Amino acid sequence: MNWDWGAVRDFMPHFWDGLLVTLQALALGSVISFALGLVWALLMRTPTRWARWPVGVVTEFIRNTPLLVQLFFLFYVLPEWNITFSALTTGVVAIGLHYSTYTMQVYRAGIEGVPAGQWEAATALNLPLRRTWTAVILPQAIRRVVPALGNYVISILKDTPMLMAITVLEMLGEARLYSQEHFQFTEPLTVIGVAFILISYPASLLLRALERRLVR
Repeated sequence: MNWDWGAVRDFMPHFWDGLLVTLQALALGSVISFALGLVWALLMRTPTRWARWPVGVVTEFIRNTPLLVQLFFLFYVLPEWNITFSALTTGVVAIGLHYSTYTMQVYRAGIEGVPAGQWEAATALNLPLRRTWTAVILPQAIRRVVPALGNYVISILKDTPMLMAITVLEMLGEARLYSQEHFQFTEPLTVIGVAFILISYPASLLLRALERRLVR
């Protein structure tokens, strides 16, 4: 096998374009999953069954169906109902929805891990329910679950290549397009593999350090 540095050089502009799209999908998908996951978790703790039941059904359905199926559904089925988004927006929404069902469980574990004494202290101080959540419970719960949430960021990164299925040219999509046009597969795919390692491995080390710091 002959390594062609010229192919690497020619591919790099495409790589940077794909990297930008990958990072956009990663950042926006993570934000949606974190925010929506917290909403799901809070709704699941409401005393009224009419709020918990629909959330439980929706999140279970999303969590137990493949992300790829959800991508195809949003991209191909929603336009038939006159609901149309760009391919990247569709991908970001699908990733955010999918992973929000997992971050919901992380938040729920963090909330349940807050000592009962904290709830009792808030009640003794006669704090309003909203103040109890925003000033006492959520700050402690979120601090506990930051490392777990970070792990899902890495998972989202590794799932961004699925967006290629709905025509989003993220890193792997750019590599695939370049390879098909130039009949050069080894160099672009190797560059993509190295790029994922260079992003995900340092991130995992950072998460471990953060976890050690938070558990002190």
